[in-house]
Amino acid sequence: MKALSIAFKDLQIFVKDRGALLQAILLPLAFIVVFSGVLGAIGEEDEPKDSRIPLVVVDLDGSEMAQALLDGLEDAGGLAVEMTDQAEAESQLAEHDIERVLTIPADFTAGLDTGETVTLRLTSHPDASVEQTEAVRLVIEGVTQDMALETQILAALEQMGQMQAGAEGEQSSFTVARMQTQAQTQFERAQERPLVTVLETVPHQEDDDVLAEVGNVAVPGFAVLFVFITAQSAARSVYDEKKTGSFRRLLAAPMSKGTILAGKLLPTFITGLVQMAIILGFGIFGLELMGLEATPAGNDPLALVVIAVLISLCSSAFGILIAAIARTENQIGGLSGLLLWGMGIVGGSIIPVFVLDQFLGVVPKFVPHYWANRALDNLLIRGAAFGDVTTEMAALLGFTALFFVVGLWRFDFD
Repeated sequence: MKALSIAFKDLQIFVKDRGALLQAILLPLAFIVVFSGVLGAIGEEDEPKDSRIPLVVVDLDGSEMAQALLDGLEDAGGLAVEMTDQAEAESQLAEHDIERVLTIPADFTAGLDTGETVTLRLTSHPDASVEQTEAVRLVIEGVTQDMALETQILAALEQMGQMQAGAEGEQSSFTVARMQTQAQTQFERAQERPLVTVLETVPHQEDDDVLAEVGNVAVPGFAVLFVFITAQSAARSVYDEKKTGSFRRLLAAPMSKGTILAGKLLPTFITGLVQMAIILGFGIFGLELMGLEATPAGNDPLALVVIAVLISLCSSAFGILIAAIARTENQIGGLSGLLLWGMGIVGGSIIPVFVLDQFLGVVPKFVPHYWANRALDNLLIRGAAFGDVTTEMAALLGFTALFFVVGLWRFDFD
């Protein structure tokens, strides 16, 4: 009860300090809005470009077979096919408005039907990229070879059907139509379900996709940053008590030193919980009302509450550590700013954790912000459950114990 009385007094002083309330509540919300709005606008302007190679096609045949070729080029991927007439294509190519033109001859279908050689003409501008032209040529050759193979097989089946036309009994059930239908079905199945597929992966692509929305990155990061920044209020409260002489009266009161420190720790702990609730609530509900991307609420509310408690507790313990190390008001302000902002940057509150892992290696893991940010990212953005963040919980508990023990050891009660 005595510790609660000390905490209640400090909370009343904190609430009356408008500057402290501005820094603890309104400033992080402003950071989130500005950060989300600016980078969101950049994301809208930086629209993904079509990476396919443009290919203008002149179709002089106009048949179903020519359309099948065009469909095959589209399905092959990598090419952006655009149709035009011959005169327009020649004009654009001469002006270098286009890089290359594919011309389907008028005898395309007739040549395939009779088995004669058909020539597709690929014309490129002299300044066109040689690499891109070669890539286009390979795609065209691949599609046309498949079409030619299919045509030859179907023609062979038709010949087989003519040869066994006079057969009786079970052999007569294998009609040309049935064999051709079966062959076409096999071609379609081979295209839909190839025997060999290539899967292209990019390192950390999953993290990039999950953290792509700016609001998702900003809200957990700034929540951790500003909850820890509030830790300096515990150190300042101790300094003010010593400056006015009221701390001596606390020491003279019938209570242990641990009770006094607990009373100084509780206000920061409660303030941290309130900050977490307001900032995360603003990210989940407020950003959407402002037309920005909302932060996901996650799938495990209990785990989120436990992490919020551990973050606030660790921040409070760090405030006791600052109070034990700093001796003057300037030291409290300078040391708090240097440590808390520095650890926030290194720990992933401003730059995402997965980016820091690539450049700083294990360094971020030596600050509590890293584990706090990783826990919130896993819970809110990746939809992790309680069991998935036990490592982060243990790390935050370890930092809390370390800060409190060192703070208690170094604390000057005189």
